[in-house]
Amino acid sequence: MLVEIPEPEVILGVILAFIVGLGGLYLYYKIRPFIKNKNEVFDASQSERLEYYERQLIDMKIRLDALEIHGIEEKSEDPNIDLKQFLEKLAKSEVKEKLVEEKVTPEIEHEKPVSVPNIPSVEHSNPTNYVLQLITNKAMTSRDIQITLKRSREHTSRLMKKLFEDGYVQRNTESKPYTYSITEKGLAKVEEVQTSHSIA
Repeated sequence: MLVEIPEPEVILGVILAFIVGLGGLYLYYKIRPFIKNKNEVFDASQSERLEYYERQLIDMKIRLDALEIHGIEEKSEDPNIDLKQFLEKLAKSEVKEKLVEEKVTPEIEHEKPVSVPNIPSVEHSNPTNYVLQLITNKAMTSRDIQITLKRSREHTSRLMKKLFEDGYVQRNTESKPYTYSITEKGLAKVEEVQTSHSIA
């Protein structure tokens, strides 16, 4: 049996490829631990940095808590706390007033046709008498009276202030907005006006 020996270039190419492969594996295994160590060193430095920042955050949190506790103690002595509470109450009362106005306005519009026919001549001659007639049966707010009179808010406020100062109406300051109801003096005035109109 005859064995053919390949040409020397082919043998040399195979041997060279084998040696290059072995050299590559050798280099890979030599470099691999170095790369791992470098990553581990990098990870270690990152973890050290994270620990440092974590300690800083904990320190800042402790300081912030201390400042908040100190701030709460100072707040009790704050001279503006009454002003802040007043402004908060004012804001709440404005919201309630708007809600009440929205609820009350439709009721007045339903009652308006009933009350107007009773005193048409009084309305044109004297708004004071007309307002007294309006609040004879039911207490009303300044806004209700303003809508019924179809006058400006300022005009209605001046009129109600004058009636209050003259003793014809009393103001309920416990509710927001204030409600006005008629007094004995106001009732006497209404009866006087009604009798004078019935005679005429």
